[in-house]
Amino acid sequence: MSGPTTAVLGSGSWGTTFAMVMADAGCDVTLWGRDEALVRQVAEERRNSKYLPDVELPAMAATTDAAAALAGAKIVVVAVPSQVARRTLEPLREHLEPDAVVVSLMKGVELSTDKRMSQVVAEALDVPAGRVAVVSGPNLAKEIAARQPTATVVACSDPDNARLVADACSNSYFRPYTNTDVVGVELCGAVKNIIALAVGMAQGSGFGWNTTATVITRGLVEITRLGRALGAEQETFSGLAGMGDLVATCASPLSRNHSLGKYVGQGMTLDEALEATGTTAEGVKSSRSVLELAQQHDVDMPITAGVVAVLHEGLSVDEMARALLSRPQKSESVAD
Repeated sequence: MSGPTTAVLGSGSWGTTFAMVMADAGCDVTLWGRDEALVRQVAEERRNSKYLPDVELPAMAATTDAAAALAGAKIVVVAVPSQVARRTLEPLREHLEPDAVVVSLMKGVELSTDKRMSQVVAEALDVPAGRVAVVSGPNLAKEIAARQPTATVVACSDPDNARLVADACSNSYFRPYTNTDVVGVELCGAVKNIIALAVGMAQGSGFGWNTTATVITRGLVEITRLGRALGAEQETFSGLAGMGDLVATCASPLSRNHSLGKYVGQGMTLDEALEATGTTAEGVKSSRSVLELAQQHDVDMPITAGVVAVLHEGLSVDEMARALLSRPQKSESVAD
């Protein structure tokens, strides 16, 4: 091992996959999870049959003891569901190494505060923003777990820490790029899940590729509007964290948000769709907090509002489509 000692908090599909990425890059990795049988299987059999049943993992430690996982860790990766992040992390604050860099893999906006995940991490663990990085891009966990080539973005307000994380996860199939636009990268990751829900709803209702392309393109406009209102950089939205992740999440059947939206479009209730999907679809809860954030900054996000209305207010998908198409004609400009 030549990379830094690393703890990965969260033994789901993305947490386990990113632990694999970092182990393959030469890091000394410890994976933390709550399921004792699962972490034992990771450590002893190099498998995670619950989330990645066909994947042989590299050698790594695994434990249910978070303090043990954090001991000596120079990089701490957080891959827990976004809406439980604060209460998961706060008890771990005292076990964090004083110079550790914390990496958020989470893609959401906290419901109770409308804060981005890097803000939640910084508050929960009491670390400065310059020691919190975010990773986002066209990164479907199952494809990466199969070691298919992809790229990602590591964003941190401290360029040195962005490079530290990028170096620690760079390997033959995973290529990280760095930037300092934490706001833009995080918003892309959060809002693209909502747009993927809308695409899934449309496809589940029988609409074709013209509708899909329309929702994706106008969805990117919504992401860009909100990002610009919050001070993000324009270039981020056409890059890997923006258009790259949006296309992957909206087009792939491996996307949990796309799949859940499709079930809803086919007529399932939200509860039925959640059960059928079987895993966390972050866009379901984050849709409300993203819409609140947009309203606070007077940003028009009609697709996001439509998704919220379908999932949480009883609007049908057909009614959402009619409402979107009946909006007043206007310029295609992002600012309009």
